[in-house]
Order: sequence, then C-alpha cells, then structure tokens
Amino acid sequence: MTDELELLRDWNVDASPLTEPTRAQARHRLLNTIARTGRHSDAAPGRRRALRLAAAAVVAMAVTGTAVLITEDGADGGTGTDHAGTNAPQMRNVAAVRVLNGAAARESEHEKPVAPRDDQFIYSKRIIEETERRTGAVRTYVDMNWDSVDGSKRSLTMELGRVIWEEPMGENEGVWPPREWSKLKKLPTDPRKLASGIIAVGTSDKSIDNFTAWDWYDAYFMLGELLKWPVLPEGLRPAAYEALALVPGVRATPGMKDSAGRTGVGISYPERASEKGKYLIFDPESYEFLGFRDERTSRSGKKTYIQLSHVADWAIVDRLRQRP
Repeated sequence: MTDELELLRDWNVDASPLTEPTRAQARHRLLNTIARTGRHSDAAPGRRRALRLAAAAVVAMAVTGTAVLITEDGADGGTGTDHAGTNAPQMRNVAAVRVLNGAAARESEHEKPVAPRDDQFIYSKRIIEETERRTGAVRTYVDMNWDSVDGSKRSLTMELGRVIWEEPMGENEGVWPPREWSKLKKLPTDPRKLASGIIAVGTSDKSIDNFTAWDWYDAYFMLGELLKWPVLPEGLRPAAYEALALVPGVRATPGMKDSAGRTGVGISYPERASEKGKYLIFDPESYEFLGFRDERTSRSGKKTYIQLSHVADWAIVDRLRQRP
C-alpha cells in the first residue's frame, strides 16, 4: 500500500467502502492534477504543493461518495463508470521489456545501499534543458533540492530555477513518491506487489491479473514518478523497472537524447494521451538509465516546451544548502 494514499483508505472507518468507479475516478483526479501541474510548471502552486491539494480533493470525493473526473484539458468528465473496463491492452513490446529488465539487472548489480539518518537531507542536482517548440529557443536550468530524510524539517526544492520551501507534512498530507525514507523502505521490492500496491486505494491489494487499463496507467505514471527520486532503498529501483516491464503497451523508441546529449532508447506509454511525448531514456547497450524527456505547456497555453533532464549528482548531507 502507498502511505501517500492511506488517507483515502482510512478517511472514515465507519463509512461504506468506495465503489470501484469512484475509487478509480478519485485516483485519476489526483493523477491528472499531478500531470497538469507538471505541464504547467510555471504556474503556482508548486508541483509538490499541488500534490497535497490534490490529495485533499480526493478525500473530499471519498467523503461525498461521488467524484468528478478531470480530463486531459481540465474539463469535467462526469461521474460515469470505469470506461476502461477490461480493455487493457494485452501485448507487451519485446524491445521495451528487454530494455527495462536489462536496466533492472544492471541496477541490481551496481546499486550501493545507503542508510541516511532521520536528521539528514537528500541533496540532488538535476539538469533540465528546455526547448520552446515554436522558436527553438533553448534554456538550461540547474535545479538543486534538499529533502528532509524523515520529513520533519523544511525542505528546499527548485522548479525551473524557482526556489520553493516545502514545509513538513501535516496530518493527512502526503506526496508521491514518499518524501520520508522510512515510507520508501516499506514499498515492496517484488515488481508485481509494487505495481499492485501503488494502485490499491480504498481496497485490499489488487492482483495485476485483474488490472483495468486505468489501473495500468496509474501504475505506469506512479512508477515513473518514483524513478524521479534521486536515491531509493536497495532493491526498489530495480523492482520499479521490472514493474514497468509488466505494463501492457509500453514501447521502445530508439534515437532519444537526454539533457547531457547522450543518445538512448526511450520508453513510453502511448496508450494514454497524457503521456504523449514523455520518455524514460536508457543507454541502448548497457541499459543504464540516462534521464527523462517530457513536455509542458505555459500557463497561458501559448507556448509548448520539450524538456530533457537528468540527475547530475546526489548525496546524503547534514544540513540545508550543503553540497558534497
């Protein structure tokens, strides 16, 4: 189970359990809020603050027993049923599976276990190269983050050069991926259990054999977000790669470049329009993970940007603004 979404499960122990359509719609309102925040990252509030607001909205829907699905363009999609039903695609792309399983094997061989103390911070430096589609103008950002290991202290994050102070989580607040190292350690390192645990909201674990198309999208999206975390407990990153390999519809596209100019294979999920233009990029021979390709639209909607990013450095440090 994901600690970040426990609040939806436990909102009221005396209430009737959520129906599957309501649960699915609540999940998708949360995920679409995240996606829109990512695409319009020049707008307030910050991405992780938006996650807190989205989680609160999900709880509100759980209390009322109804949900309004926020669609790709932000319009109301109504309260209908899970239209995905059992129409989840059954075929997996062989090349994508080979790359993801190769990445898992490489990570298992090379990862170095870390055990940060609760009073420390996780420092990371991410390079983002952003190109405006219409003009071709390129801008590079160096975003540095200091995240409290146990979540009890203020964290300092950057989004496209903007400095954002993140206060400690309040009651019934959370972000995905979990900020607290203790919560990350609780996530399963078995790929099937990790995929099912991520989407198991308001119910017991759901076998991936019974996943709908929406379930697979939820799993893909949240696994991708998890992989953006610069350092994970031992075994979790390989499990995430292997879990992605289980998703029907993943596709491999050669010739993708990251923000360091390295050419790799892009892994995408074209089954969902919201994932258009988004790739995880891997070295085509060693399967080393290189970085991300993403797209965003300005707040005005008039400009579209292609984003290439990679984590250039990370470390465990003792205080804010400390660098390795």
